[in-house]
Amino acid sequence: MKRSTRLILAALAGVAIVGGHWLWRQRAHWLAAPAAKTVPAVYRLGTLAFTRCTLRQPQSGLATHAWCAPFSVPQDWARPAGRRIALRLALIRTRAAHPAPDLVLPLAGGPGQSVIDTWPELEPALDGLLAHRSVILLDQRGTGGSTPLTCPHPAPAHTASAGRPHGARVRTAARPGAARAAELERLRAQTRACLAALRKRGLDPADFTTTQFVHDLAALRRALGDPQFDLVGVSYGTRVAQQFAMRHPGAVRSMVLDSVVPDTLILGQDFGVNLDAALRAEFALCTGEPACAKAFGNPWDTLLALKKHLAQNTAEVRFRTPDRYAPEQGPLTPDRLVGLVRLYAYSPLTAALLPLTLHAASQGHYGPLLAQSRFISESLQHSLDDGLQLSVVCSEDAPWLKATPREAATLLGDGYIRQLQAQCAIWPRGAVPADFHQPLRGAMPTLILEGQFDPVTPPRYGDAVLKGLGDARLLIAPGQGHNVIGAGCMPRLVKRFIENPQPAKLDAQCLEALKPTPPFLDYNGGAP
Repeated sequence: MKRSTRLILAALAGVAIVGGHWLWRQRAHWLAAPAAKTVPAVYRLGTLAFTRCTLRQPQSGLATHAWCAPFSVPQDWARPAGRRIALRLALIRTRAAHPAPDLVLPLAGGPGQSVIDTWPELEPALDGLLAHRSVILLDQRGTGGSTPLTCPHPAPAHTASAGRPHGARVRTAARPGAARAAELERLRAQTRACLAALRKRGLDPADFTTTQFVHDLAALRRALGDPQFDLVGVSYGTRVAQQFAMRHPGAVRSMVLDSVVPDTLILGQDFGVNLDAALRAEFALCTGEPACAKAFGNPWDTLLALKKHLAQNTAEVRFRTPDRYAPEQGPLTPDRLVGLVRLYAYSPLTAALLPLTLHAASQGHYGPLLAQSRFISESLQHSLDDGLQLSVVCSEDAPWLKATPREAATLLGDGYIRQLQAQCAIWPRGAVPADFHQPLRGAMPTLILEGQFDPVTPPRYGDAVLKGLGDARLLIAPGQGHNVIGAGCMPRLVKRFIENPQPAKLDAQCLEALKPTPPFLDYNGGAP
């Protein structure tokens, strides 16, 4: 899949890919000591027999001891006697001798993330719950170890160079119309190649939708002996949580929705508008700080000018790779610039770097920007399954997605909408219930978490979901971006809520301690 499209579709990744990896990876996850001999070799829940296993995170040395069990479901729930697919299932057992009967069920973002692969990053936010409750992890069909819909990736457009690491030259860009047409044709070719590779494996992408996964979760609950779930959805995972709660309200004891995607939302329709609002709010922290304003001016104006310059003169940049410090060379295009800025906006720490890095790029120092673009793009390849993204978005959103003048006028523009439409014209679409985009209504205890500066699921989305729920509360994390379950005292609040799911009685004053990260004046940090 095209690099810029992957950056766009990654918008709903449940763990903030840019800042989240840098922060959570600082927490060591050492393999636990071997279990005592008195612990049975098999742990049974319902009809499932769990045995000890180790969960290893790809591209990392992080690992977690867990219990795993085989679990399979029909590939198409409309044909239960047909082909079956294997799903990866794991259990993180509670430390309690007599555990609570309900199970915590995290639901990953993306769409396309593996909840098992990302568990080491989410675990610090949910560790306190293990005192009394076990956590059940099921990779969504099409992700991780659950029959992944992984597309073959074209070779990156970088070449080795023995020259200066941050040198740059410019070349005149092709005519915009011709360039867009050529790019769309390349994207269609890549989409056809991915579809052919999946069909060669006997897979129909139309069977890999949110609705099919909700059926999987219902089957898992039956196999476990019908416990109630404490749903913890992050980003796209909040769509799964709402759809499950809509179809199986009695199965939900409590629900935490972090960076919520309302059921009424068409994914992608407001991406540009939301990004502009978040960036303007973040950049106001710089223009409102005399030292930052003096050093960098208005970062928004710098960004627009830089994008316009790159559209006319693509920069060929020599840079050093962040992971291996190897010399490489590649183009910095407007799409890459905007995609990188967008993902930087997810986390307050990386957003605070934007005035500094944009100013450096405006002075011709493109190397750091392109190096980070390359690093993030490759990280996304390992953390998201492209095919599952397309199966979800093409079935559940693309039929209603429209390129509008409002989106076209934004920094992101409407090009990504046209790219999705081109891909979805090729990709098979699964069945979607008629009430799929109806707002969730019910009385299940719900805690909604939003970040003040979230560039993709802003606080107004939380307000929209709140209106349909009778026992819910919205908490806004000051100065934070996307995916806030691990910010400040939020883990303690989530723990207290799940232990006693009465959102109105939750004392959340500790959130007032959260503050925006001051803009960096240099790479050592912001003003004191």
